[in-house]
Parts: sequence; C-alpha cells; structure tokens
Amino acid sequence: MTATARAPVLIVGAGPTGLAAALFLAHRGVAVRIIDTQREPSTTSKALMVNPRTLEILHDSGVAARIMTEGMRVAGIRMHRGDRLVATIDALELLPGQPLIALSQARTEALLTEALQQRGVMVERETSLQALQQDTDRVVMTLHHADGREETATAALVLGADGARSTVRQQLGLAFEGTTLPENWQLWDVALRTALDPHCAHMVLLARGFIFMLALESGVWRVVSNADDPLAQLPGGGEVGRVAWQSTFRIGHRLASRACVGRVALGGDAAHIHSPLGARGMNLGIEDAWVFAQCAADALDGSLQRMREYALLREPVHHQVVKKIAAITRLFRGQPAALASIRNIVAPQLVQLPAVQRLMATTISGMDHPLRVHP
Repeated sequence: MTATARAPVLIVGAGPTGLAAALFLAHRGVAVRIIDTQREPSTTSKALMVNPRTLEILHDSGVAARIMTEGMRVAGIRMHRGDRLVATIDALELLPGQPLIALSQARTEALLTEALQQRGVMVERETSLQALQQDTDRVVMTLHHADGREETATAALVLGADGARSTVRQQLGLAFEGTTLPENWQLWDVALRTALDPHCAHMVLLARGFIFMLALESGVWRVVSNADDPLAQLPGGGEVGRVAWQSTFRIGHRLASRACVGRVALGGDAAHIHSPLGARGMNLGIEDAWVFAQCAADALDGSLQRMREYALLREPVHHQVVKKIAAITRLFRGQPAALASIRNIVAPQLVQLPAVQRLMATTISGMDHPLRVHP
C-alpha cells in the first residue's frame, strides 16, 4: 500500500455531477482530486437535455456557451395519439430567454472535462474506492488502481458522485429508499426518416404505454418507450435505419436517506434517481455540484457546519423533484391498459391548460425551486 496522499476535496465519480463539482471547486481555487472506475470517458448519449438552470450555473465556466453552440435548441413538445397531433407546448413562448438545449451527455461530459483540464485537474481513471472512514478531522479512503496498487488517501471532504450503485453511499451505510416500476423500458439512438419536427420533443400516447422522441442530430433520434415494439408504432410510420445505441432498463424513484454524513456528501444519482421524464436527472446532479462546491469551500475555511447545511439545502429539493417526476411518470406511462385509455383522453386536455403548461415549463427548466446556498 502506498503512502497517504492528501487533497482538500476528493470526488468519487467523473460523470456530469463529479466533473461539474470539480470544475466549480477549481474555479474557486480549491485543490481537488477526481477519480473514476472507468478506463475511458462515456461515449453514449444518455441524458440529452441541458436546462436553463444548468446553463445559468455553468455560465461563468464558459461551458454553457459551448453547450449552446454545439447543441440544438428545443422549441417545444408535441403530443400525439397515434398519428394524430393532440396537444402542443411552445417552450419558446413559455420560457422566453431560457433555452432548452439538446446535447448528448457524452459531449456535455467532454466539455466539462476540457474546462477542468484547463484548470489543471485531470480525472484519475481506473481508480476505485474500496473503503472509507472518517473522524472529526479527515476522511481516510482506500483506493485501488488498475495496476493493482492500493493507496491510502485522505481528504478534508468527499463528494460521492458515483451513480445509483454508489460505493460511497454504501460505505456510509445509507439506505436508497423508493420503488422500481415493474416493466422494462427500451431506449434507442436510431437513424429515422420522419416528417416530425426535429426541433421539438414528441410524446406518443399508445393503447398501452407511450413513446418519447427527440432528435439528437440531423436524421438521428432518441426513442424511449415502455411499449411493445415501439419502433413499429412511431407517428407517421417513420422509416427506421441503423441503430447507433440500444439499451433496456428499469425505472426507479429512489432517495438516499441522507445527503451528507459528516464530511462526506452525495450528489447526482448517488443521492436520487427517477425517470427521464422531465429531463431532470443530469441537471439536478449538476445543481447538486454547484451547491456542494459553495458549501465545501466555506467548510474548508473553517465552517464545517456548511456540510450539514448542504444536506438541509438539497434533501428537500431531491424529495420534491423525485416526487413530482414520479407523479408525471405515473400519468404518462400508460399502464395498465385501463389507465391508458383514460390518460389518452385526459392528458391532451390537461396539458393545454395554462396552469399546467406553466407547471411543465418550470419543471423542465429546473426553475421550480430557488437555487439557494444558505438555509
């Protein structure tokens, strides 16, 4: 085992949450280490939507400008019942000056990584957390490297941003409470020839289940569904081509029992997971990162109470967002079939109501709660 290494903050996980936290800390002049178990950065699209709240907090880093340059602005949402357009939501009207940008998560992570490297911080890859202990003064961790070497690392503070199966959360002994939907969901990034507006997201209500569609780039669409054979039920009978990526997954709505224990905090999927409806997962994690960086910088200056305040600030937000997204998912998932028939009548009428449209706009934009760094 190698000699002990020390940095004020160690971040476990180099997804969007971990990368953003490291970037925000480095921007404030805080020395930081960031480790990740994977050999290479992610190459799959995963989360697609960057919301106005995320663009706001990434503004000073320069990353927001690059996201807006590379990504595609989403103009609205179109709801279909079969081949019939039954409702529309105009995002440009509801969110003036607050763009919704579609961009592959892989590119968002790459842009965060580049900005972090420009500040002299490199992701330490093929490095995994094996054990974690803390006392009143420090956090001591055992790290395992790809060459078999074990390292004892210490840090004043730690952020667990290591995903839904978080080792950090497990080491803290925290529960990950909630439920998982019973059906399988499928995802494709697929070449598609279609007459659908590529500048809008599309929701398709089926007799059992639903389909979500969003253009990734010219001619390539993200399709997510919990229905049987959804690619055969696309509006307008679009011509399906090469599949770039396909995945099957289950949707859970879960919360860590605590967002911070002593000197160790959780953010992103390590703290909360929910369905992709509402496009909040990655965005909420980046927001966690921003609040954590503020609290951690203050804690390093001698105010450890700020770590407890991180939990006070984030736990209500996590609960609110997960509860809301779970309710939206129950409404739109269209299962069992008896509920789908009711939903197919009621949902198009609901989303045309001004109050519901405002609620959807604040939810999708991430502006449904104030961004606070003090309780």
